Amino acid sequence: MANLITLSRFPLLLGFILMLYLGNPLVKLLSVPFLFAALLLDTVDGLVARRQNNVSLMGSVLDIALDRVYELALWVALADLRAIPVAVPLIVITRTTLTDALRSIGVGRGKAPFEQLQTKLGRFLVGSAWMRTGYSISKILAFCGLTLALALREFPEGAALRSAAEPLLNAFQVVAWVAVGFCLVRGVPVIYSGYRRVREPGRSEAAPETS
Repeated sequence: MANLITLSRFPLLLGFILMLYLGNPLVKLLSVPFLFAALLLDTVDGLVARRQNNVSLMGSVLDIALDRVYELALWVALADLRAIPVAVPLIVITRTTLTDALRSIGVGRGKAPFEQLQTKLGRFLVGSAWMRTGYSISKILAFCGLTLALALREFPEGAALRSAAEPLLNAFQVVAWVAVGFCLVRGVPVIYSGYRRVREPGRSEAAPETS
């Protein structure tokens, strides 16, 4: 069930992109709660997996893959629509490519992505509730807030809704950079752990390091 919920996020993302690019101002405005609901499914699939005691390596990898698809597609679309600088998706794509390539080494050895982190600091930065929640909230606020600003910008000149577009755009661009900061900080332990795994392939992964 959890994997089906995860996979259902694919058509929802496609629907949102179509609304954002092809919809009239009202449709674009409605795309904001639509996107919010689609993003919340990332939490729902994890809750369902834990409740059904059905947490698996496949589910973990699939969940991260869908997160990547959403994150990269949304950052690229927002940059294409000039809501954010192109530097944002370039940074996120570079970080994501490095971390996922290095994580794949551990996955190939049967270790789920978050099980590969062996230091306390690494586990905190990547897997703690504080960091995961902070990153998720900053991304959701940035994606939904920037989408709202783009929708309001489509209303006619002089309309009250149109006048709120630029202040919202400026405010949520700051939030987008906060999300990029979380992205980079959470990527460092993954890159470090993967680098050590490549450099020391014979080192046992069963004994956690101390930090």
